Amino acid sequence: MLAGGGAGLAGLSLLGGSRAFGQESKGGMAHGGGASGAMFQAGRRVDHAANGFDPTEILRDFDWGRARRLPGGRTLREWEIVALDKEIEVSPGVFYPAWTFNGRVPGPTLRCREGDALRVRFVNGSEHPHTMHFHGIHTAAMDGVPGVGAGLIQPGDSFTYEFDADPFGLHLYHCHAGPLAEHIARGMYGTFIVDPKQGREEADELMMMMNGFNTNFDAEGNQVYAVNTVAFHHMDDPVRVRRGELVRIYLVNILEYDPINSFHLHANFFDYFPTGTRLEPTEFTDTISQMQGQRGILEVRFPFPGRYMFHGHKSEFADLGWMGFFEVA
Repeated sequence: MLAGGGAGLAGLSLLGGSRAFGQESKGGMAHGGGASGAMFQAGRRVDHAANGFDPTEILRDFDWGRARRLPGGRTLREWEIVALDKEIEVSPGVFYPAWTFNGRVPGPTLRCREGDALRVRFVNGSEHPHTMHFHGIHTAAMDGVPGVGAGLIQPGDSFTYEFDADPFGLHLYHCHAGPLAEHIARGMYGTFIVDPKQGREEADELMMMMNGFNTNFDAEGNQVYAVNTVAFHHMDDPVRVRRGELVRIYLVNILEYDPINSFHLHANFFDYFPTGTRLEPTEFTDTISQMQGQRGILEVRFPFPGRYMFHGHKSEFADLGWMGFFEVA
């Protein structure tokens, strides 16, 4: 059963008819029907305006907060993050009752510099208790887990998390209320980037959060996979980059109910910086894997123009939405 009160599959259908799931043929079992096998069929597109966010815009939307200089010269950055319950469309006609930060999935990409003082006011406008747990180094009272510090933030309440930006690298935040798997699966997560004091080389920077949606609510895998929530979005709207320009991808895996995810880039290789906490890459490759909560920075220069596919190299994930194109000009 689909989420959202039986929304149906408008705009989506299975290609290949009855043969798609292994109807016997002269040669035996069809094994999925080959190129005409079961997959989502092209149709209408997701209404991003109704969702309140567009995956293409999320790629380059870095929120530096409200900044001011403190006595002594440090920078203080402040944000307000509101938990909201909201139905979103994750693929054409597939609606999902999400729990969100600031009405979008993933939540805002918070960005700062190493050593900044950070203050995040969390307001719970949801019907459920929530927290904000940041990956990084901070005191126990600021860890955003039940039973420690402020613990669970009840509906209608608020709490301000305060800590320093440490260490530099690519991090994430998410709700840590129980059941933890449901709170993450519902969409309560976002990316948290701490730039090194000396900065990084100038680049066209992109944030990609690998996620998915268990629309059956059976906690057994997912029925929709994506980067930045909407299945197949970058098949219709390729990520546009320039030939020879450094492209930096902040890649995070938050996928629930599947043990591992991956990223594969066609016809090109990239430098990989796990967690982004070192300034030298660990490998030069075209495919990496990440467990939930793992993340890394990818740097690539495309030497040739054209369209280059990227996708999860768990083929099932690609068939169910986790694939797209770079458009190099």
